Amino acid sequence: MDRVRNDLHYPNMNTIPVYALYGEQVAKEDWLHWETIQSRSRLHGYRIAPHRHEQFFQVLHVTHGWAGVTLDDGKFDIRRQGVVVVPALTVHGFAFSDDVEGIVVTLMERDLNGLGLDLPGPMVLEGPSFEVGEALDRLTAEADRPGAEHETAMRALLTLLLVALQRARHESRPGRPLADRALLHAKAFRALVDQQFRQSRKIADYAHQLGVSQTHLNRVSREVLGASALEVIERRIALEARRMLLFSALSIKEIGAGLGYEDPAYFSRVLTRVLGMSPAAFRKEALER
Repeated sequence: MDRVRNDLHYPNMNTIPVYALYGEQVAKEDWLHWETIQSRSRLHGYRIAPHRHEQFFQVLHVTHGWAGVTLDDGKFDIRRQGVVVVPALTVHGFAFSDDVEGIVVTLMERDLNGLGLDLPGPMVLEGPSFEVGEALDRLTAEADRPGAEHETAMRALLTLLLVALQRARHESRPGRPLADRALLHAKAFRALVDQQFRQSRKIADYAHQLGVSQTHLNRVSREVLGASALEVIERRIALEARRMLLFSALSIKEIGAGLGYEDPAYFSRVLTRVLGMSPAAFRKEALER
């Protein structure tokens, strides 16, 4: 449900923007604000620039898609599922895939401080966190449909959320730095290409299997492998085509068909771009050596 319960406002600080909620400047107080990650990030092109909140404590529960997280001076990567905790004054920013799902809950940190429990610091946790998800669901349900003894119920549910976060910190995997995740993604992508280059040249297919966006896959491919995702795929195809041109009697059309190209002219153009000469010229030059 893409809805906004309330907006909150506090004075700006200096260099890093201090927002009530990202991109908003006017509002009132309440127990909490919650919305889907999709509803807010979609408004900003799935990119939330680094900023901070003066008095807010935020919890993001990602249940699908990809999230690149900036948390103070660290950069992290969440694939499919994870939890992000952002205490007040923590600099944070996000990049999301356009299929991201999950919710973000914004609380007044002073309300949490009054519960008598230690607040978790900034953290990124990877993988499913069912207890955190259940605590957030119960908390937002009570906030949406206040019942008898609402304030007592909210304090109890906030306490359970803090307990769930503390347990998740000990039971879940900490988020890995983005650089490490980028290396893992690039290696996994290259392995998939080796296995599937005959079946698919679509970046979307590989990105889906890796659980990342196409944009993210292209970025890590360029950073780690030194080429775009499509160039990596086409280079692997060209390597196989070179072997077949050198060591088989198959025609260029037959080689292209075996590598998934129904259009021989298009196959020749791809090989010409990668090899620097046409496949016919490559074969002729090799035979003349």
